[in-house]
Amino acid sequence: MANFTAADVKKLRELTGAGMMDCKKALDEAEGNVDKAVEILRVKGQKGVAKRESRNAENGAVVSLIADDKTSGVLVELKCETDFVAKGDKFVAVADAIAAHVAKTSPADLDALLSSEIEAGKTVQAFVDEANATLGEKIVLDRFAQFSGGYVAAYMHRTSPDLPPQVGVLVELDKEDATVAKDVAQHIAAFAPKFLTRDEISAETVENERRVAEATAREEGKPEGALPKIVEGRVTGFFKENVLVDQPFAKDNKKSVQKVLDEAGVSLKRFARFRVGV
Repeated sequence: MANFTAADVKKLRELTGAGMMDCKKALDEAEGNVDKAVEILRVKGQKGVAKRESRNAENGAVVSLIADDKTSGVLVELKCETDFVAKGDKFVAVADAIAAHVAKTSPADLDALLSSEIEAGKTVQAFVDEANATLGEKIVLDRFAQFSGGYVAAYMHRTSPDLPPQVGVLVELDKEDATVAKDVAQHIAAFAPKFLTRDEISAETVENERRVAEATAREEGKPEGALPKIVEGRVTGFFKENVLVDQPFAKDNKKSVQKVLDEAGVSLKRFARFRVGV
């Protein structure tokens, strides 16, 4: 172990803006020589990473990767600071590499993903930090989704033609139906449901909606005898706004999404919707 102190680590961080662990590793490699450690960090592209941690990363891209047999798929959101970086090939390549790694390794959660090795001796977190240094902006990976077992499809939406997709939807049906998968995924992209079915909403949340609906109706001076019907109507409206299968279908608002699925003879097992920065 090289001979260096906490003061040396602090000095190196102040000089370079690199993270503590990167500074310790550089000092170890430089055998305690701070000047040499600065050079090592510059060569490795770590300078400035820590300084960017306080910045906001509200731009970025959503990328997807679907298996050739359509039985599995991945959705990844990678964020950056500006749309200039977001539309660059290098940034999108980083997001695509992470999506491929997720597809290959099936991490249990975000922590497992970040700590897994994407290259020999390099974790995903280190890979993101490297992109942070190379691209000169704060780069953040904070969510992904992976489905497998059914028929999996993705829909990617560009909010601007010169940017990568800013909205991505991943859906899993119980059996193959490319048309329904695409139509429902597009609907999800447009209407942003929070739940698949009513069963996913807690009883406490529903009861709170009823209380709010009743209080609002009373404040509006609605007749006492009409309150039960008004309250239930407003709770139903809450379901239609937030529950996918209850929503009027985007391509035919006379049908619910559930009816579209039923007519096609398929079931939607789950979905994920990412919008950059939301």
